Amino acid sequence: MAKVITFLADGFEEIEALTPVDILRRGGIEVVTVSISDRKVVAGSHGINVEADKVFSEADIDSADMLFLPGGKKGTENLDNCEPVKEKIREFLAAGKYVSAICAAPTVLGHMGVLNGKKATCYGGLEGQLTGAVTSTDSVVIDGNIITSRGMGTSLDLALELLKLFTDEDTKKNMAKAVMCP
Repeated sequence: MAKVITFLADGFEEIEALTPVDILRRGGIEVVTVSISDRKVVAGSHGINVEADKVFSEADIDSADMLFLPGGKKGTENLDNCEPVKEKIREFLAAGKYVSAICAAPTVLGHMGVLNGKKATCYGGLEGQLTGAVTSTDSVVIDGNIITSRGMGTSLDLALELLKLFTDEDTKKNMAKAVMCP
């Protein structure tokens, strides 16, 4: 079974983080939410506190197939300032594993210089921070092992694409129908 690590940093955008977690878990994908701090309770950007499954120091990150970074202005800043997270991103990309980010979070990848020549998307107005990327306004962009999405309103699109990535088109279609997604 595929495994996804969802990094949670104080200030994360709740819908962007939890929609993919929910859809992937419904689809049989193991998702582990990981606080990047030493506290399991992480404060969302809109006052919703979420208890992560693990804290970074106790999580088995290397066993995952994908790292997922939700956005949120402050959450993205916290991810961008977390060297252990960025080191795992580098390791995953070097190993050909997936990295996905939504909204402001693709800027972390841009700041790291890992988007050079890659097609990517992000929250409108932040494209200049996707250093080296060929930017797009598509709701979800997949370029090799990097998957990016625009924001809260595209969270379900992203979640369904990630599910398809680990399963198949029929599973994606069945899930979309089950959750009343047009």
